[in-house]
Amino acid sequence: MSPHSFHSSDNAPDKTVQADLRSVGRLFPYLWEFRGRVMLSLALLLGAKLASVSVPLVLKKIIDAVDKSHASLTVPVALIVAYGLLRFSSTTFADLRDVVFAKVTQRAMRRVSMAVFEHLHALSLRFHLERQTGGITRDIERGSKAISSLVGYLLFRIAPTVLEILMVAAVLFVKLDWVFGMITLLTLASYIFFTVSITEWRTQYVRRANTLDSEAYGRAIDSLLNYETVKYFGNERYEAKRYDGSLAEWEEAALKSQRSLGFLNAAQAGTIAIGVTLMVMRAAKGVASGNLTLGDLVMVNAYLLQMFQPLGFLGVMYRQIKESITDVERMFTLLHRPREIQDATDAIELKVGEGRVEFEHVSFSYNADRPILHDVSFTIQGGKTVAAVGASGAGKSTLARLLFRFYDVNEGCIRIDGKDIRSITQDSLRSSIGVVPQDTVLFNDSIYYNIAYGRPYATREEVINAARAAHILGFIESLPKGWDTVVGERGLKLSGGEKQRVAIARTLLKNPSILILDEATSALDTKTEKAIQAELIEISRGRTSLVIAHRLSTVIDADEILVFEAGRIVERGKHAELLTRNGAYALMWAMQQAEEENPGLMPG
Repeated sequence: MSPHSFHSSDNAPDKTVQADLRSVGRLFPYLWEFRGRVMLSLALLLGAKLASVSVPLVLKKIIDAVDKSHASLTVPVALIVAYGLLRFSSTTFADLRDVVFAKVTQRAMRRVSMAVFEHLHALSLRFHLERQTGGITRDIERGSKAISSLVGYLLFRIAPTVLEILMVAAVLFVKLDWVFGMITLLTLASYIFFTVSITEWRTQYVRRANTLDSEAYGRAIDSLLNYETVKYFGNERYEAKRYDGSLAEWEEAALKSQRSLGFLNAAQAGTIAIGVTLMVMRAAKGVASGNLTLGDLVMVNAYLLQMFQPLGFLGVMYRQIKESITDVERMFTLLHRPREIQDATDAIELKVGEGRVEFEHVSFSYNADRPILHDVSFTIQGGKTVAAVGASGAGKSTLARLLFRFYDVNEGCIRIDGKDIRSITQDSLRSSIGVVPQDTVLFNDSIYYNIAYGRPYATREEVINAARAAHILGFIESLPKGWDTVVGERGLKLSGGEKQRVAIARTLLKNPSILILDEATSALDTKTEKAIQAELIEISRGRTSLVIAHRLSTVIDADEILVFEAGRIVERGKHAELLTRNGAYALMWAMQQAEEENPGLMPG
């Protein structure tokens, strides 16, 4: 819900109600898939309530029959049997309703959770760079649970309770007099009024507490994911203080929520107490004056217990519904967040032929006030290797993100075999491109799973061959648990070189036509880098390759080297050509060579 709906205004309640109805309405398509079960559940619900309302009527007849000395013994026996059957029917219909409807709620939870999960993967890299993993996880978790609560409370708690009270009021109107019916309806109306108005007021505190809970959870997850960094700088107390600050804000909002809950409970209890007192008082006077029978008094008392016991939970249920709507709303906000990168309506599947990649007058900025690339043009011929070099921040890695279509260019276009990548489906584009990044992030699963991730349905033999080609098979087989060795969160149990070899094996298994090596060895020591560099050269052979590098020694065999400065190509050519020009590339080469020969003279 938008922030302005928290502030008081003439139409704020209307906006709140509209937003709530919209959130509930979004669930309708997921429920309507099982319309047969929904209809059967509602029929069982109606049957249960008819049986429930009939029970006090039969009980009245039993009391009146027993109270008359001339009554035949067979009459109470028949009524008692009917009473037992109605009790049984009421409970059984309710249980059958839950059994029939269980698949509807569970499938709705599954479908919505899947839709959100898939949508999050479809959102742009920009969203994922800005998000807090813990907060989003919390929102999805609470939202999926809230679906079950919302549907259960609305269809099988609130609606049946209100229906039953209206049926009871009608019975009292007909069987006794209009005053009993009016007391029932006035009590119901007053109870609903207090519940809705006070709950609407306190919802702001509930929503605020949930938001702060997600923020605190996000901070905790973020801190734990960066455990080593926290330790390096000895910032355990600082992290604890930040976390406690978030918890303190949550505590304040939660306390306000709890206090307002106490006020609401008092108002509800007072309303029920007044209604019950008036009903019993009038029934007792009726019996004393002879206008009502003892059975009528028992019937009124039974209806009071039957009505006001669930009515006592109506406030709790309404609060739960409001909280569930808040949680569902947050989850649907994620689901309806617009995709920055979408397939064109007439997008085609990419079938790579020659594998020629062209950047034509490409300009790009992550933010309007911070341009990254300026009128960049180059071509990678099929099966050839082009390297992009330059200082950090020169725009090299942005080339890979644009080619992979994590972002769309602001100006110009990128083509593969003459086709603008914006006219190609994202799935077919990305299945044709393999990436070996600088920082290989692995799943907290087995080595086998992480390599097989390159092509999940590959055979075990294909996975083993990929590991052999990446020169990591011997290492895997030497481990105590072999292929089943779990690599830890983000692959932290493996060294940098081992992680890179897993990344290479994974890419080899994918077998892409186009390869991106994004600073693939810059985080490694020189010895490991040289060992892995040979493997990278091997896997790039015959593939169209874009190599993004800081160390020039890794790109000397490239078919063309592009030198970037401040988002522009300032030089291009082969290694030997660029050295003879004595320009930016030659200067970078001299500096790196001097650093390797005399590590102590240059910063590392």
